[in-house]
Amino acid sequence: MEKSNRLNAKDLINVGIYTAICAVLCCAVAMTGVIPIMMVLLVVFVPILTGIPYMLFLTKVKKFGMILILNVLMGALMWVTGMSYYALVVGTISGLIAEFIYRGGKYKSKWCGIMAYAISGIYCWANYFGIFFNADAYFATRQNFGQEYIDAVTGLLPVWMCPVLLVVDIVCGIIGGWIGTKILKKHFEKAGIA
Repeated sequence: MEKSNRLNAKDLINVGIYTAICAVLCCAVAMTGVIPIMMVLLVVFVPILTGIPYMLFLTKVKKFGMILILNVLMGALMWVTGMSYYALVVGTISGLIAEFIYRGGKYKSKWCGIMAYAISGIYCWANYFGIFFNADAYFATRQNFGQEYIDAVTGLLPVWMCPVLLVVDIVCGIIGGWIGTKILKKHFEKAGIA
C-alpha cells in the first residue's frame, strides 16, 4: 500500500505538541523583555532554547506542511500576545521556505534540518518591526512600561539594527539547531537522519 503524503491526525498532533513546547519556551524568554537589553537579546535566546524541541520535531516531519503549520501557529501566537501581525506574515513565508529546505534534504539531512530551523525561526525577528518602523504606535499600547524603558529600548534598537538582528537570529538558529542535533543524537539516529 502506498504511503500517503497527506497530513493525518498523528502529524497534526505532533505539530500541536511541538508548537506548544516552543510557544512556552518563547513566552518564558519573552517575559525577560521587561529588561531593555533582554528585549534586544530575544533573537539570541529564543532560537537557541527552542532548538532542542524543534529539532526533535523535525524527526517526526516526513510530509510537507508540518513546518508551515507550526510557523503559522507561532506567528499567530506572537500576534495575539501583543506583538504585531508581522510575525504571522514573516512566519508564514519563512515556514514555507523552511519546508522546501527540509524537503530538499528528503527529510533526512541533518544540515537541511538545521538550516530549515534557522530560517523558520525568523518570525522572532519580525516582532521588532513595530519598534523599527513605527515606534510611537508600538509603544502607545505599552505606556505602563514607563518612558525610561521606552527610551532605553528605542535607543538600543535604531533602524540600522534591523538587518543585524536578522543575521543574529539566523546564526543563533543555526547554533540552536546544531545544539539540538547534538543533544538529540540518539533520536536522530533512530529516525534515520544523518
